[in-house]
Amino acid sequence: MAASDQSIVVLGCFDTKGEVFAWLRECLLGQGERVLTINTGVLGTTDRFLVDIESEAVAEAAGTTLTDLRTRRDRGQAVDCMGRGAAKVLSGLVEEGKVKAVIGMGGGGGTYIALAAMQAVPLGTPKLCLSTVAAKDLSRQVGDKDITLMPSVVDVAGLNSIIGPLVQQAAAAISAMAGVARNATTASAGSIAISMFGNTTACVDACTELLTRQGYEVLAFHATGVGGKTMEALIREGCFDAVLDLTTTELADDLCGGICSAGPERLTAAARMGIPQVVVPGCLDMVNFAHPDTVPKPYRQREMYRWAPDVTLMRTNAEENRQLGEQLAQKLNPSAAPVAVLLPLKGISQIDAGGGVFFRPETNRVLFDAIQTHAAEHIEVREVDAHINDQAFAEVLVQTLLDLIQKDKITKTGT
Repeated sequence: MAASDQSIVVLGCFDTKGEVFAWLRECLLGQGERVLTINTGVLGTTDRFLVDIESEAVAEAAGTTLTDLRTRRDRGQAVDCMGRGAAKVLSGLVEEGKVKAVIGMGGGGGTYIALAAMQAVPLGTPKLCLSTVAAKDLSRQVGDKDITLMPSVVDVAGLNSIIGPLVQQAAAAISAMAGVARNATTASAGSIAISMFGNTTACVDACTELLTRQGYEVLAFHATGVGGKTMEALIREGCFDAVLDLTTTELADDLCGGICSAGPERLTAAARMGIPQVVVPGCLDMVNFAHPDTVPKPYRQREMYRWAPDVTLMRTNAEENRQLGEQLAQKLNPSAAPVAVLLPLKGISQIDAGGGVFFRPETNRVLFDAIQTHAAEHIEVREVDAHINDQAFAEVLVQTLLDLIQKDKITKTGT
């Protein structure tokens, strides 16, 4: 579909905020944009403009009806249902090639619905939400999407001298974002995702340089929870040809309740998508917490290291490493594409090195043995006599990944 046939989707609760949405629509039309409107309001609609997709269709997409939602009088359920329904409606519009950009507005409920709906829109399609709660921590609602949040300053409850100009600016912003041409990227051999942490930066830098010399585009993701979720999401969207997952620390946080958990789906996308991957148990020696007083009571007698004033690291013990090794292997086993796990015998993080505060070779041995025990026969597990941040280890990593990419190519194409 030609870009001229695409629309900026405006979604929100037109039942209570019709006046402000009418102004937003007028501003977008004034920018020369085509506009498609989706009503997510449960109480009714508006007569200020033509609504393209009414809330009845949104509710039905969530497997319910407006009558049911109104009868139940459960606001939380209604917000959840309309968010899920709007996401399904938007997903259909995206598949049809009708979406140029998406913009929403609202208070707490309207923002939740808008952000839930925007989860269905792929990376690179502009998404903006003008919200009364933009200054709050909305990381869970934003998730791994490239959503722009814009504070409304006052409530989105009727036009006035403050909200009016802000809506106008929001319309201009989303229109400008949607008008940015997606320039063709420089030709490369392929795109590779790589995971990193401060404790593995030296290795990531070395691998990136080596892969770039081979013509690959390398995209690094900070393994802070959101970073891992984003990497997994983009792998599922088909953005990468291979993965160099050398910082799997988020598995330890998920196991022990640290602040950098990426959830149970971490380390599963590449296997599901059938793309080559090289995996390292990087930084599985640590669990991340914030300030020392935020460490859960059951862990306060454990071995800790203060990486920064607001970052407290807990050294994983033997039992945790046994579980982590088993989990890592089980997540990789379903892969039909080539997979290799490389084990750096001289340490798996910057502070797990000779003389380092977390240097515990015997604990790492438990981790390595668990990986080797539970890995399927088709998973290559190799020990490397190097530290994770050694140049020599980076060279082995890159060569292994290049070999797997070539092997996968031969398998799929026969050439």
